Amino acid sequence: MAEKTKGKYTDYKNKYNAENYDSLRIVVPKGKKDVLKAHAQSKGESLNSFVNRAIDETVERDNDK
Repeated sequence: MAEKTKGKYTDYKNKYNAENYDSLRIVVPKGKKDVLKAHAQSKGESLNSFVNRAIDETVERDNDK
């Protein structure tokens, strides 16, 4: 019974994410992910939050030029 419940919950999460988020896949050289993750954690952020902030700040800076 637990497997059916887990599958339904996963299906719900996948559906929710597909409806509410776009997904990007970035590729970095081996070892860089750990460096970025450590930096994000040192700032109290998740890696995803850090990447989003870096993108937002870069777009804003580029638009100010």
